[in-house]
Amino acid sequence: MLLQTNIPFTKEKYNPIHYDSKVCLLGSCFSEHIGEKLTYYKFKTFQNPFGILFHPKSIENIILKAINQEVYTEEDIFYVNERWHCFGAHSELSHSNKEKILENLNASIQQTHTLLQEASHIIITLGTAWTYRHIETDTIVANCHKVPQKQFLKEILSVDEVSASIENCIALLKSVNPKITILFTVSPVRHIKDGFVENQRSKAHLLAGIHQHISKRDVVHYFPSYELMIDELRDYRFYTDDMLHPNTLAVNYIWEKFQHAWISHESEQTMEAIATIQKGLAHKPFNPNSEQHQKFLANLQTKIEQLQQKIPTLKF
Repeated sequence: MLLQTNIPFTKEKYNPIHYDSKVCLLGSCFSEHIGEKLTYYKFKTFQNPFGILFHPKSIENIILKAINQEVYTEEDIFYVNERWHCFGAHSELSHSNKEKILENLNASIQQTHTLLQEASHIIITLGTAWTYRHIETDTIVANCHKVPQKQFLKEILSVDEVSASIENCIALLKSVNPKITILFTVSPVRHIKDGFVENQRSKAHLLAGIHQHISKRDVVHYFPSYELMIDELRDYRFYTDDMLHPNTLAVNYIWEKFQHAWISHESEQTMEAIATIQKGLAHKPFNPNSEQHQKFLANLQTKIEQLQQKIPTLKF
């Protein structure tokens, strides 16, 4: 008896992720879950240099700025609640010092500029089609930074607007890196602060907009994170206590599907060896000075050195 429907997956044949790949991840908080998994297994990753970005317009804006190497100035930041903020970045880049936030923003621009040219893969996770337009500047922001709600207009991007933004992202990326593999996904996180119906409208707009541009010929792909959560797991026990975010079990489940589809066969043995080392490094002994533990550490170091002989770029 089958008690679950399963989304079919096949291994990516032409450009899977391996240990020579450079993977850039942009987008919502779910992209960070995938990024953390890739980082744990020591793949070369570059993740959300401007913090979590939820909607396609904010991601498009960052890609455009990075490619053009635009410089952030005092006109791009503002002071509220005793910190300097930028409407184009997440609050994790905010700072109490004006010079420091500008330094961090411009360093991120330069780093992103370089890595977009070098990346073999970019994974873009879209969270919502809802946006907030700052009334005074008439611009769509990436983050409101707890500025009073009355200063913004809440708008939903239409399917055509989502599609146009995605098309712009693809064109921009291909203009500086023609061989880059682009992988879109929709975050399974539920944005019910927008409303239950509004959240589903938002996800529908994202899905419809993305799928106008999926093309194996153009190396633009889609990974069904959202569908795995909704159609395969489809139970509240796979959410955290807030009933909005996938819990660890759900993240691991989706990661296994991602690994099956996108990680090369050749890399899987290396991943197993790295997992063994990572577990060893995380081990907390009862007696760190014991002879048994010293032998354990020596054996662990030998495993690390053997692996580094095969892949010199690995660092633990």
